[in-house]
Amino acid sequence: MSDSVVRFGGYEFNPYAGELRRDGLRIRLEGQPVAILKMLLDRAGELVTREELQKELWPADTFVDFEHSLNAAVKRLRAALNDSADHPLYIETLARRGYRFIAPVDTADNGSDSPTPVAIPSAEQVARNVYGRRFWPQAVVALFFVVVVAVALWYWRESRHGLAPSGPVIHSLAVLPLQNLSGDPSQEYFADGMTEELIGLLSQIHGLRVISRTSAMHFKNTLLSVPEIAKMLGVDAIVEGSIVREGRQVRVHAQLIRAATDEHIWAERYQREYGGLLEVEEEVSRSIAKQIEVNLTPEDRARLTPTRPVDPEAHENYLKGRYYFNQRTEGALNKSIASFQQAIARDSGYALAYSGLADAYAMLGFRGGFPSKDALSRAKTAALKAIELDHTLAEPHASLAFIAETHEWDWATAEREYKQALELKPGDARAHNWYAGYLTYVGRFDDGISEAKRARDLDPLSLPINNALAGRLLAGSRYNEALQQVQETLELDAHFAPAHQTLGWIYLHSGKQEKAIREFQNALQLSGTEDTDLQLDLGFAYAVTGKQDEARRILAKLEELHEQGVVPSGSVAILHGALGESNEAFAWLEKAYEERDPQLTYIKAGRRFEPLRKDPRFKQVVHRVGLPD
Repeated sequence: MSDSVVRFGGYEFNPYAGELRRDGLRIRLEGQPVAILKMLLDRAGELVTREELQKELWPADTFVDFEHSLNAAVKRLRAALNDSADHPLYIETLARRGYRFIAPVDTADNGSDSPTPVAIPSAEQVARNVYGRRFWPQAVVALFFVVVVAVALWYWRESRHGLAPSGPVIHSLAVLPLQNLSGDPSQEYFADGMTEELIGLLSQIHGLRVISRTSAMHFKNTLLSVPEIAKMLGVDAIVEGSIVREGRQVRVHAQLIRAATDEHIWAERYQREYGGLLEVEEEVSRSIAKQIEVNLTPEDRARLTPTRPVDPEAHENYLKGRYYFNQRTEGALNKSIASFQQAIARDSGYALAYSGLADAYAMLGFRGGFPSKDALSRAKTAALKAIELDHTLAEPHASLAFIAETHEWDWATAEREYKQALELKPGDARAHNWYAGYLTYVGRFDDGISEAKRARDLDPLSLPINNALAGRLLAGSRYNEALQQVQETLELDAHFAPAHQTLGWIYLHSGKQEKAIREFQNALQLSGTEDTDLQLDLGFAYAVTGKQDEARRILAKLEELHEQGVVPSGSVAILHGALGESNEAFAWLEKAYEERDPQLTYIKAGRRFEPLRKDPRFKQVVHRVGLPD
């Protein structure tokens, strides 16, 4: 391009001086946006890749968040050109590849006879003339004109980027896992924890669908483009970013991207002391809510206002607790409990730490065959303390509901707590999933299916939630829909054992007995363990299809494991019932009631209890568990 002035639209660009003008007036543009414009004009009509821009503008030894810096520079350049990423006149984005200058250009040499635009003095020059007493009317006019242009440009930028974002309204979004740019793999818990907290904050906004953590984490270190990810998740926008921790300093970069066009709607960079991290999360959430023009309720605004100060070490312990909790193994759950307890020891008023402790104890309490009364008691105590400290937290209400439903059989309290949890956090996929189970167990099948679908929409890649929806459809005798849903689950992961277990039940109730047995056998093989729940289902299938010997071998094994404290009484009762041994079955159900066996939670709706339903004693057990007849 050399010294030639390039004209396009109403603009002209002097690459030698690095000046951009429109109708003779200079537009303030400097630094990287100018360099990007020069590269694009040099190769007008051609793709300029992001890699080429990085190599030219950000040398290899420069420490910078390249993605953020490039996006911000292009955004400033588009603002100067009054251009739009949605409907570009000049700069076209090629998703994840680079940019292309698409407008016709006209090059004229500086030495030609073409008229040279009259330079308008800068504000600094005008001011110097005024205060130097070399004041003349032209300077006043020039100063006035500069001020008018500056105000107009400011108003245009604010209305475009702050108050009225272009494009369709955003109703749904996903927060991708924040990148850990610290160079220290041990800091992954930190990046993952902030991702989860940001999802949690945004999930509290009514009218906004936010994809849950489980599905979002599928895209950690992904090579997929934003439009590809958004299509898989069914969302309008994506939030992505990075975090760098260096000692007590934390740098966070976050940006909001329109899914269909890969347009960067908003981006911001924060640098704070570690203790101010929670304020950053809340500020990011408020900024996103403002950009997508979501109608915040007064309650939403209250939840996004700055929280009480939290001890930084306590917050770090909390993040570690959530990191271990999400691994779900018994060893990790114990580490999770220890981390939450350390957080509470550092900050006794930290409600989220009590909430996390309640979740960990509740999950630990239901591991294995027999519920741990001690663990569930601790879970309930921690949940109540969390609510006492912060009544706006949804998670402890969900924990209380789950305990009331599955262990205490206090159905009224369970429904009240589920509704409270979902009122506080409508985007909580776990609470929707648990509430769907509750509705199914009390016999409200259609309502349960609706809730299960809401959970699936919020967490579309979660295998357990997809499989649970198939189970709710099966309980409601919607066999064709259940079959389609379980097949979709297996498309996500063909080796997911619980989906094969659900498929076995669908086949069993569709009269395809041999296929059912094969699916239960597949589930056992895929589980890689001697899963007693899967053994129970296989034994049930043997029993109701006339394979008595095979069923009795499994029954003998379950009774032996019951003596060892591994299998609850309800499992033995179910298999006796499938074999037609009603007296033995009800004797074992009595033991299950005394044990508070969680299997009795679904006695009204569960398919395993069908062989016993016609017995008059069955209604008595249902009544004792507190379920409506």
